[in-house]
Amino acid sequence: MTAQVSTTEDRLRTHSGLGRLVRRPELASLLGFIVIFALFFAVAPAFRSLDAMSTILYASSTLGIVALAVGVLMVGGEFDLSSGVAVTTAALAASMLNYNLHLNSWVGAALALGISLAIGALNGVLVARTGIPSFLITLAAFLMLQGLNLAVTKLVTNQVATPSIADMEGFPSARAFFAGTFTVGGVTVNVTVLWWIGFVALASFVLFRTKFGNWITAVGGNEEAARAVGVPVRRVKVLLFMFVGFAAWFVGMHTLFAFDSIQAGQGVGNEFLYIIAAVIGGCSMTGGRGTAVGTMIGALIFGMTNQGIVYAGWNPDWFMFFLGAMLLFAVFANTSFANYTKNR
Repeated sequence: MTAQVSTTEDRLRTHSGLGRLVRRPELASLLGFIVIFALFFAVAPAFRSLDAMSTILYASSTLGIVALAVGVLMVGGEFDLSSGVAVTTAALAASMLNYNLHLNSWVGAALALGISLAIGALNGVLVARTGIPSFLITLAAFLMLQGLNLAVTKLVTNQVATPSIADMEGFPSARAFFAGTFTVGGVTVNVTVLWWIGFVALASFVLFRTKFGNWITAVGGNEEAARAVGVPVRRVKVLLFMFVGFAAWFVGMHTLFAFDSIQAGQGVGNEFLYIIAAVIGGCSMTGGRGTAVGTMIGALIFGMTNQGIVYAGWNPDWFMFFLGAMLLFAVFANTSFANYTKNR
């Protein structure tokens, strides 16, 4: 009798563990990651080198930092279509402030951070107080920032690119911080990879180990129910949009200090890549579901596909096809897993 009870308990624990695994939002993206990695590993010999892995990690990290913030915002039930041009706005602001006011590079970066956080806060306040869908608010922000990026750059510099700030005070240390490299086993790795991993770890801790993380999930799952139990919905939304602003600023600083100057038209269209990476990583389009690790896997899939097609010698035009196919697969998988969870 004791043996039968023990066997039953073991089965329940096994099924319970399997159920928790199946309900993980990032499971589908992990399976997709394994399939895509195996595909390019088999067909592209150049893909197998450590240098190729470093290149993939770098491409994934610059996308993944903003995709992380966009994904956490999606868990909170909102979208940000201005994130792509916001990266360029931050870089342009820092570059023009540094060059025209002869500031230390760190001072220009700090002022640009204030601008980026203000843009995020404004988006959040407008969404929280007006009730207008974030899709429309941030679409308007996207259009305005795109126009400002071009108009102000032409007004100040008489061209569509900012002058080089490589000779400004503080530039070498800022470059090392935002765009430096280090060597591991003879392979050069960009510091953005470490920043990305750190941000993902911090976001995972916040989402799953803090009260604020519970608030984010509650707001995204059911805003009215969250408000009824005392969750400060407006504050949560504003802070989430500010997090997107911070991530856009960080990647903007990387771009600026890696290349010395900025083209005013950069960033258009990247907002969709951030959202796609988050959705591929398991973030629900309707909010309340998603993980930081999932957005990381989604960004890695993007980086592998982008670089793997090149290493395989395929026509780069296939990239958008693969990206669309992965998005479609992710949407179907996320919907299936969400339905499975509801029926349990």
